[in-house]
Amino acid sequence: MNRSTAPPALPIAEYDFDLPPDLIAQTPLAERDASRLLVLDRDSGAISHQAIRDLPGCLRPGDLIVANNSRVIPARLRAVKERTGGAVELLLLRRDDNGVWEALAKPSRRLRRGDRLLVRSRRTPDDPGATIDVRRVGDEGRIEIVFARAADERLDEYGEAPLPPYIRTALEDPERYQTTYATVPGSAAAPTAGLHVTPALRDALSDRGVGWAEVTLHVGLDTFRPIASADARDHRIHREWCAVDDAVAERIARCKAEGGRVIAVGTTSARTLETLGAVWRPSDPRGWSGLTDEFILPGHRWRIVDGLLTNFHLPRSSLLLLVGALAGWDRVRAAYREAIERRYRFFSFGDAMLIVPERR
Repeated sequence: MNRSTAPPALPIAEYDFDLPPDLIAQTPLAERDASRLLVLDRDSGAISHQAIRDLPGCLRPGDLIVANNSRVIPARLRAVKERTGGAVELLLLRRDDNGVWEALAKPSRRLRRGDRLLVRSRRTPDDPGATIDVRRVGDEGRIEIVFARAADERLDEYGEAPLPPYIRTALEDPERYQTTYATVPGSAAAPTAGLHVTPALRDALSDRGVGWAEVTLHVGLDTFRPIASADARDHRIHREWCAVDDAVAERIARCKAEGGRVIAVGTTSARTLETLGAVWRPSDPRGWSGLTDEFILPGHRWRIVDGLLTNFHLPRSSLLLLVGALAGWDRVRAAYREAIERRYRFFSFGDAMLIVPERR
């Protein structure tokens, strides 16, 4: 964020709230677009209650929706150490251009550089399995690994999609933890605001005159990590890879020039767009790709994003701070209070919230 606009202190305790455990959605609804939609006016703070199928009517012709097309990979692997037989759970985070993966290992304290890990196939019992070499052991369980024989190109055989830690019910259909437009593999968690979107809803948006564009941000584990520091400004957010094509940058510039609003689907799309906004010129819009550690706090000067479709987030999280930065924490807190009173479903498989500026 622009540090010149940052508040002098940002106590994370102010971004806490009590949530009845039974409001944490454990499973998705039978139909993706059956969720409820709380609409918050970014300008006035007015709240209304709709359904996600009403989304087209909440937007204007000329608006542009921008969604994250990243696909969740089977990033959770259950391995054993070759030398001891001890169990190790791996969570893949990011692969570099040389085939080296950054991963989280649990437990990690007895792992050493040079250790070899074995992962059995989940599909073929007589498969010899995948061999993984540990290249580096870092802090907080972070390690670097390499798969032998390009086994990471067959992760579907060895891994499973990691669900958030607050979901304790097994998912019957793994595709329900993917958006319908997820085409670029790389995420360790789903960009969950997009789980509500169906082809029929996209058709209705198009009929309304609302545009659709896609960016990519491969979601890491920060999406689940609460902020532990007393002052949120001291929190360190890990880098994630994102990309915006030239054609999408041009559509954003054209939307803005013609008086339309850019509506991000999810906080990951919002962070991607604001990362782009820090380097682009509207008069000469070009795409961008690379690692981002964009940490959006209250006081952030929004460069591209006008509105946001999002889910209801965990207390004390960087995602909640982003939402508060867009609409103002007092308004967001009032909206969350009303959502709890009306028994909205929270978190990844929960209901949705739309923040839009009515006067822009």
